[in-house]
Amino acid sequence: MVPKNLLILGSTGSIGKSTLEVVDRHPGQFVVRGLAAYSNVELLVQQYRKYKPEALCLVNESKADELKTALKNEDVKLLFGEQELINFTQFYYVDIVVNAVVGAAGLLASIETVKQGRTLAVANKESLVCGGPLFPELIKKTKAKILPIDSEHSAIWQSAMAGKENELKNVIITASGGPFRSLPKEQFAQITKAQALNHPTWKMGQKITIDSATLANKGLEVMEAVVLFNIPVSKVKVVIHPQSIIHSMVEFQDSSVIAQLSNPDMKLPISYALFWPDRVESPFGALDFTKLPDLSFEKPDLDKFQALKLAFDCAEQGGTAPTVFNAANEVAVDAFLKEKIKFTDITNCIEESLQKLNIVSRPNLLDILEADKEARKTADELIGNYIC
Repeated sequence: MVPKNLLILGSTGSIGKSTLEVVDRHPGQFVVRGLAAYSNVELLVQQYRKYKPEALCLVNESKADELKTALKNEDVKLLFGEQELINFTQFYYVDIVVNAVVGAAGLLASIETVKQGRTLAVANKESLVCGGPLFPELIKKTKAKILPIDSEHSAIWQSAMAGKENELKNVIITASGGPFRSLPKEQFAQITKAQALNHPTWKMGQKITIDSATLANKGLEVMEAVVLFNIPVSKVKVVIHPQSIIHSMVEFQDSSVIAQLSNPDMKLPISYALFWPDRVESPFGALDFTKLPDLSFEKPDLDKFQALKLAFDCAEQGGTAPTVFNAANEVAVDAFLKEKIKFTDITNCIEESLQKLNIVSRPNLLDILEADKEARKTADELIGNYIC
């Protein structure tokens, strides 16, 4: 097998590090051509010394001198800033661009990758949520491929192969329910940062862990599924599955349901995307059905987890509504992590931002970027009122 050339955006984050673990476990199968990070210079330098990519990109320009000093004697191209992150995707010898950037910052990088007709392995669900109206036409024009590397959409992708596109009835996205599934709604206002970061199943970055606690993450996945699989939101269902063994399911017209099961380890869907269309033996642990816990399922409580309800509404409305949802959520989560607002204010911020801003029904890229900018400004203003 000819080694695949990889460009990894967000290499110092949770998904980026897991991607490099997959590379480590399959020597000779991949060549890391480039790595990009936001600000973690120390880890980026360590990754450079191990994988020897030809280029590095650091988005946070204030740390440029630190990176230049650390690698002053190395033969490596150094790029800095958000625009260079976008340009970084244009490497002509890259087979797969892995976009593991956190938040809407990954949008333009995803769009540029698709414009180049490359294969995009995407963990940055926000870029598909915000850029959803743009991708179908771009893909038709460039023949680019988008491969999901989050566990739920990878599971849908794999399960959907059991039938034809016109036979699909519903996709069913599973959710662990997060750490507050059984906590009364009346106690949500007292939830602390430490409690919200204590996820019962997955080990993830801080932002996505908070999103999982509010179920905003599941809402983003609903909106992403509409884009990835070109289906109406009426065909997307969410079910709470605390054990996180079934990652998603597809129901066909004959009422057959195909599910994808595996241990809750992000390296499995990452590996599937990187090796696609092939499957390889996994070193990351197989299921032992004789030792599995009982598998349980329940409906999500949309009154308690209103972020999920708002996400369904935004997916139905379309246009720039998903962009406003995402931007307001990012701003509110950041404020919560800085302990400026209460846990319940995250959803309040999303809802009020959606109420205050006009939604463009058929947006172009400039409309999406403007909606993102205005939503962040509005969310910042709202947070000033919430500060506890």
